[in-house]
Amino acid sequence: MDNYFTLFDLPMSLCPDVASVKSQFYKLSKQYHPDRVAQTDEAAKADVLHKAALINDAYKTLSDPDKTMAYVLRMHHLLEDEEKYNLPPDFLMDMMELNESVSDYEDAPEKESLQNQAHQALVAQLDQWNAAIQPLLTAFEQAEDKEPVLLKIKDFYFRKKYLLRIRERLTTFALR
Repeated sequence: MDNYFTLFDLPMSLCPDVASVKSQFYKLSKQYHPDRVAQTDEAAKADVLHKAALINDAYKTLSDPDKTMAYVLRMHHLLEDEEKYNLPPDFLMDMMELNESVSDYEDAPEKESLQNQAHQALVAQLDQWNAAIQPLLTAFEQAEDKEPVLLKIKDFYFRKKYLLRIRERLTTFALR
């Protein structure tokens, strides 16, 4: 796995400095732009194209907090593609209530109050998530042994993925 933090000359962080990420992206994009090697051999062109693609992937990842979180978890071998994660039962009960609110709206879309109720419940859950994750983000930055903190962050990562799926469902239905 390529290390995007090393590539961008940044310390590993779940919240990399946005301005630094953007600055490094522009600097590296200019340095490894394919037009700079247009008149060279195929091996040099292929190398620069690979590097340019890597720089773009790094920028997309490090400029999105959710993608950065997943990336750091993968770097520490704590997240696998298509992983089936067991969320805590109390969280799943809350999500069942939220899903019922969304279903009520889907069953009676003409009732705008049901949409507002579902939306407010979702916003409240996302606000709770944001409040709860902040101390963990700080703990990660300060921890010598990052794995225990990352295991807690992994749980929050999957909780947010669940919430975002509900938000997508609500948004998609509202757009119909």
